Amino acid sequence: MSAARPVLQRRRLLLGGMAAASLGHPFLQLNAQQQSARELFTLGVASGSPRPDGVVLWTRLAPDPTQGGGMGDASVDVRWEVAHDENFARVAAEGRATAVAALAHSVHAEVRGLAPSRPYWYRFTAEGVRSPVGRTRTAPADNDAAPQPSRFAFASCQQYEQGYYAAYRDMAAQPFDFVVHLGDYIYESSWGSRHVRHHQGGIPTQLGEFRDRYALYKTDPHLQAAHAAFPWLVTWDDHEVANDYTDDVSPRTIDPAQFLAIRAAAYQAWYEHMPVPASMRPTGAAATIYGRHRFGRMLDVFLLDGRQYRSHHACLAGRSASPLADCADRLSPERSFLGKKQEAWLANELAAPPARWTVIAQPTLLAEADRKRGPEHGYWMDGWDGYAASRARLLDSLAANKARGGDALVISGDVHAFWAADLRREPQGPAVATEFVGGAITSEGPSAANVANLLAKNDHLRYGRGDKRGYAHMALDARGCTVEFRAVEDEKSADSAVAPMARFAVERGAPGVHLEAT
Repeated sequence: MSAARPVLQRRRLLLGGMAAASLGHPFLQLNAQQQSARELFTLGVASGSPRPDGVVLWTRLAPDPTQGGGMGDASVDVRWEVAHDENFARVAAEGRATAVAALAHSVHAEVRGLAPSRPYWYRFTAEGVRSPVGRTRTAPADNDAAPQPSRFAFASCQQYEQGYYAAYRDMAAQPFDFVVHLGDYIYESSWGSRHVRHHQGGIPTQLGEFRDRYALYKTDPHLQAAHAAFPWLVTWDDHEVANDYTDDVSPRTIDPAQFLAIRAAAYQAWYEHMPVPASMRPTGAAATIYGRHRFGRMLDVFLLDGRQYRSHHACLAGRSASPLADCADRLSPERSFLGKKQEAWLANELAAPPARWTVIAQPTLLAEADRKRGPEHGYWMDGWDGYAASRARLLDSLAANKARGGDALVISGDVHAFWAADLRREPQGPAVATEFVGGAITSEGPSAANVANLLAKNDHLRYGRGDKRGYAHMALDARGCTVEFRAVEDEKSADSAVAPMARFAVERGAPGVHLEAT
């Protein structure tokens, strides 16, 4: 046991500030076998990319998680099991995987042969040590006779230093079918005020540094609980690599060759820590992560990549994307937020026969947002406003495909505030879709004055609030959609209460925001 004590002590320090009661969550309880000579599953378990017949199961062996993992170079045999019950009396599927040093001893087991639309429980065993138990759920069958209601959470922006993950503790206790994470899962840099905990090391640029940053975030027990409770769909935004990067450059690293080396390391570490299939494994600095995820005849989720392919910033003389600006180049039809290939793929998918609801899951506010105070117009070039023609093409695709356009919802992150918006092709035109931005798990938000200015200058922004942290919950059925913004009372407390802040409704075939309650 003596060899394990430094590792276990380090882990207890990483969990400092978490109340002991928080570890009582059913997806956090560690059995006695786990506290053996080598605690391997310090980063928990997760599942993702649910299909009607299976899911991806994830874990990473890391007895010393923030110091390189502690596994050395040897490969390790890992057994996985999926059961119909949490006691594993009825095993539905099992298999083996090999955890290798080249992938930081992570495991991505792609399970098939399961039944649609039902819960399963899973676990891993390696070197005689058993992991915590996770719960997952398969998607409904594509041709389900009676389309089933769908309930899911969406979240983004979880700067580790700026708060505890009480929002994830609340999320893990809800009856969701799955979770969508819209990016900024880690932050490469330290910023903000009133830090309650701290990054280790500086800004990562090498693979080992990105691995340690992910490991630090994933030691949080509430984040582990939310991963263990539901399957996740995940995309990225900028902070997984570098703030405000576009394609092959960033404001911090303008040499493309140098930046692509950083991006390759960052993408590799992202893959190693996410419950995603092998098809998303990067090749160098490239990875295809966008795609359609169908949940029976009720819901299509289009998960988009808004960073890897986008055009460089317009209208900016310096390196920063923050100053509000405008220029003719902002409207250029050649500019793309998604890249030509992803745009063409999305347009083709939107023209296909739809499910009852279409959800476009992407990193940042899609609605136009004139941000400058007074009569002058000013736009944030790192958002969709810097890619106006690309946004117009997306909204045109929704309007042209009436079956989707009337029942299209956009879910977004990045801007550290809660927003609800009507998406219009013209300023005074009808809504063609509805957008909800689910706040931030912890990342500091805009001032009340900035939110008030945005609401005053943009009448299609129907609701905005930047002083609260949290996430959003969406429920869909044959009649309509409801969205609830859930807010953390105090993100500086791991045990903070979380409660509904606002509730909205969208009718089928009638896009537009209807505020039900605050």
